[in-house]
This record gives sequence, structure tokens and C-alpha cells, in this order.
Amino acid sequence: MTFSARHRPHWCPHGQDIFLTWRLHGSLPAQFHQPRKIESSGKEFARYDRALDNAGTGPLWLQEPRIAESILHSLQMARQRKMFTLHAYVLMANHVHVLLAPQASLPEITQQIKGATARKANLILDRTGTRFWQDESFDHWIRTPQEWQRVRAYIENNPVTAGLVKNPKDWPWSSASHPIE
Repeated sequence: MTFSARHRPHWCPHGQDIFLTWRLHGSLPAQFHQPRKIESSGKEFARYDRALDNAGTGPLWLQEPRIAESILHSLQMARQRKMFTLHAYVLMANHVHVLLAPQASLPEITQQIKGATARKANLILDRTGTRFWQDESFDHWIRTPQEWQRVRAYIENNPVTAGLVKNPKDWPWSSASHPIE
């Protein structure tokens, strides 16, 4: 099992699939930055994800097609470099969910994808010296086949849950509409 930490601990048992979420810097409302009673990580994640799905505050840069394409390209390039096997993904307006089987460390994977896409996106947006992604990411290792199925469905249904489409296949930035080869 590998371990790393920034603000939160990150465990990655060898041979386990991982559910990862990255979000744009500044994408959460101010009340999420106030001290509060610690919830379970699952409840805390659900609260954050509902706020992100509402996309009521902060940047929504991932809805720009050139930025979304650059993220998909970066995922494909990291996959071709055998950093992971990709099982499911969705790009929302301000966050990304992926389900993958890591073949490199999580810090290497996130650095590869977030670093490359931040540079490209900031060029597209004509921004320099400004943070694109939030430093921290959320990760959860998958423990059972049932959980794997639930997480995959959660990822692909995220645009439906957010009220953006009626059918997961209608969302253009998802493994539901563009199956992984």
C-alpha cells in the first residue's frame, strides 16, 4: 500500500481500483472553507459533490470544449503511457471524476494529468501565473465488485443527477457517451 498526504491522507493499496475527483481552484462556495464538525469522508465528499454539481460559484472552465478535449487527451496520453487502466470518467463544468486501476503512484498520475491540463487550459483562457486545479484531490479505493459497479454508475450518471441531461449517453464528456476502448 502506498501512502501520501497533503491536507488529507491518500492510501492506495496495490492492485485496487481508485475513484478520483479533481476540481477547479475556487469552485466551492465560501461556506465550505469555514471550520466545521468533521463528517465521514463519504458524507463530506457527497456534500462537496452536490455543491460542485450545482456549479453556482466559481469557475466553470471545463465546459469550454477545447479545455474538455485537452483533459480527455491528457487522460488518453497517461493511459497510453500505462500509468493506469481507465474504467469510467466524466467531465463536469468544474470537476472531473475517474475510476481507474493505477499502474503508477497517485501523485504521479495526478501530476501528469493536472499539470498538463492546467498549462493548456490557462493558455486557452489567456491566463498566466494563476492556479487552475485545486491542489488537493479526493480519492477512494474500491473495496468490492458491488462498490465498483456503484461508483461507475455514479460517475456516468453524474450529469443526470446534476440535471444537465436525461440520459447519461447524452453527456458529451463521459465514458457513457464515449466508451473506453
